[in-house]
Amino acid sequence: MRIAATIICVMSVVAAASASAAAGVADFSGNWSSDGVTSDADALYRARGSGWGDRITVTQKNGRLTVEYPFFARGDLQPPLEFSYLPDGEATVNRVMMGRGVQTQSSTARWIDGRLTVTTRHSFDLDGTTRMESEVTQTLWLESSTTLVVETTRAGVSGGPASTNRTVYRKV
Repeated sequence: MRIAATIICVMSVVAAASASAAAGVADFSGNWSSDGVTSDADALYRARGSGWGDRITVTQKNGRLTVEYPFFARGDLQPPLEFSYLPDGEATVNRVMMGRGVQTQSSTARWIDGRLTVTTRHSFDLDGTTRMESEVTQTLWLESSTTLVVETTRAGVSGGPASTNRTVYRKV
């Protein structure tokens, strides 16, 4: 009888731990559009407060989260931008061909209480001789099954104050 009680107790603890772990990982997968977007042209030229654009596609597969969005106009014949993150805290590097060449971004992502926090470091030349770094933190969470919130904090440049904004996406 004691063995059966011990087995039941162990199974209950394992089940509770599994449920707790699953509750800490939200599924952001899907096509999302921020409020007020009425056309592709509108989406292209509006401010990109989240850092990703007004229309995004999120996939979560094999422990990796990928965000894809159109950045260029249709006539530019460029593919959508794609950023990939490992939400286990391991660093990921994304490279994007923009402007004067390839821009490299290094990111880490972690789950904290059902929210995913992605911290990205951007490195750039300020004046051709001075190398600068900037940090952007994006925190994602689901307010409901059809509402994704991305809160974006950008570190202040040259010692200035940080700025934070929130972008609300609706599932398409």
